[in-house]
Amino acid sequence: MKQHTVTDSPYGPLTLVAEDGVLCGLYMTEQRHRPPQESFGERDDSILGEAAEQLRAYFQGELREFTVELRLAGTPFQRSVWDRLRKIPYGETRTYGQLADDLGTPTASRAVGLANGKNPVGIIVPCHRVVGADGSLTGYGGGLDRKRRLLEFERGERPQALF
Repeated sequence: MKQHTVTDSPYGPLTLVAEDGVLCGLYMTEQRHRPPQESFGERDDSILGEAAEQLRAYFQGELREFTVELRLAGTPFQRSVWDRLRKIPYGETRTYGQLADDLGTPTASRAVGLANGKNPVGIIVPCHRVVGADGSLTGYGGGLDRKRRLLEFERGERPQALF
């Protein structure tokens, strides 16, 4: 059974989706690959308090690593990419090629990019920390401006909120 809640952030409202009480989705407004709203289940603001609290602490600069339980639905390759994303330290970036190398598939940078784009739990699974081979900001489901601002935030630059 799925349920959802919406929490505020400096980057706009975030929709948190739970399946049987476990976080399985975090979606931003106007996000590419955002499932239809009706797939999120009933709204229940009493769920996912721990996820919302960890997000609040992250946005206040008090939390650098999320520990909330996740249930990520995807292919084995996608899940391996998402697991690798969670190992990128706060404030740092990696390229798609570096992630492919880390996974033992050095020619799979495009596949890594596709899996990165399908990440169902943005921010907590930090797909915003992945950049192009030349360090440029490329592809982010939440928009490049939001990606840039998240990276600036993690580097301590405290950018203005989007909304």
